[in-house]
Amino acid sequence: MQANTFDVIERRKHLILFKLGKLWVFKQFFEKHELFNALLDYYNKDLYRFEFKSIGARNNALKLLEKNGFDYDLVEDLKGYVVALPKHAKYAQILKNSVAFKETANERIFLMKDLAAVEEAVVLGAKVHEGEISF
Repeated sequence: MQANTFDVIERRKHLILFKLGKLWVFKQFFEKHELFNALLDYYNKDLYRFEFKSIGARNNALKLLEKNGFDYDLVEDLKGYVVALPKHAKYAQILKNSVAFKETANERIFLMKDLAAVEEAVVLGAKVHEGEISF
């Protein structure tokens, strides 16, 4: 008698590309070195993120990501993804999951890589930033 088998649907990873001015950016750790190497020309090692200056470059990267098991969202309205911390608060854990950040006189403001990172930041003491912000 043959064992009952079923198709297992591979769980796809999800990432968000944010529009920051003229750039499209995202942050992701790739377990597949080949995929990271294929996107290496777009990696900003100082900011630990991938940046695309043209729609064509972005779309080519999205096709590659789709082929490698990633779904994505394109986000132009940053509302809900931005958190703030008082300037004196510890922020290393929040910075790790942010795509961009800036400092003001009284606080540090972070664009988080996804909504799960926003939730984690809130648990760590950050507040969801209300209002317009540009990075």
